[in-house]
Amino acid sequence: MDSEDTSGFIVSLLFGLGPLLGGIVLVAFALAFHLQHALLTGVASGIAFVLGAWRPLQLLLSLKMGFSPIMLLLAVGSAAVHISTSSALKFAGRKRTSADALSAVTSLSVSALTLQSFLSCVAVALHALAEGLALGVAAPKAYGLGRHMVLPVSLHGLPRGAAVASCIFGATDSWHASLVAAAMIGFVGPLSAIGAILGGIDYSGLDHLMVFACGGLLPCFTSIVRRAVKLDKRKSIFGLIMGAAFASMCLTCTKLVCLHTSYCNSAPEAVR
Repeated sequence: MDSEDTSGFIVSLLFGLGPLLGGIVLVAFALAFHLQHALLTGVASGIAFVLGAWRPLQLLLSLKMGFSPIMLLLAVGSAAVHISTSSALKFAGRKRTSADALSAVTSLSVSALTLQSFLSCVAVALHALAEGLALGVAAPKAYGLGRHMVLPVSLHGLPRGAAVASCIFGATDSWHASLVAAAMIGFVGPLSAIGAILGGIDYSGLDHLMVFACGGLLPCFTSIVRRAVKLDKRKSIFGLIMGAAFASMCLTCTKLVCLHTSYCNSAPEAVR
């Protein structure tokens, strides 16, 4: 393995730190302030909506992709995930006896809300996979074995881990499950990036896949935030605003770090 591939693998592994840190921050905050289901679900949804809009807006404002292709890809991604999750929920409904048995073994609720929350995390994983592929293409260019990328890459991944941890914590009231989910999401990006490095793929078509994945976030989190609003409208909306503000702050800080330092010069695609 040459030094370029070694650098790529190390930067790819660093990509997993952000989601785990985001999950830890979210769980610590939720435990300290005794946050309830409606607010946590709102936080997760606010983060997801910002993640879903961030890359498409960048492509649109930079004129790298037109409005119509972006809207088409978002619609296709949204429809594909909506059909998949609806089918999964219907199947789970028909297997209620098996679901109850699973609940008894794992001590986790398998209500429709809980299942929807787990499926929402799968949509986040799809988003992480798409970003991981872009990282894998860009990471081999990073100098210094990727140590300069720790700050921007971690900042970039924080919202994803926080979204998953908040979603799972709100559904299960288990901080252990929340941290495990954040850690698992943290693995998706690096594994995807390593796959891209080993496969030797280029950046062609990855923006389209990214927009498709962004579309997939919308139906899942729209569904769970609607349920949360019915439970407690005020806390859900407050959580939505908190989540959107947190994600916007993290992604903006990543952009500022890249603009005003040399950390991202060798691999800018990894943290866009």
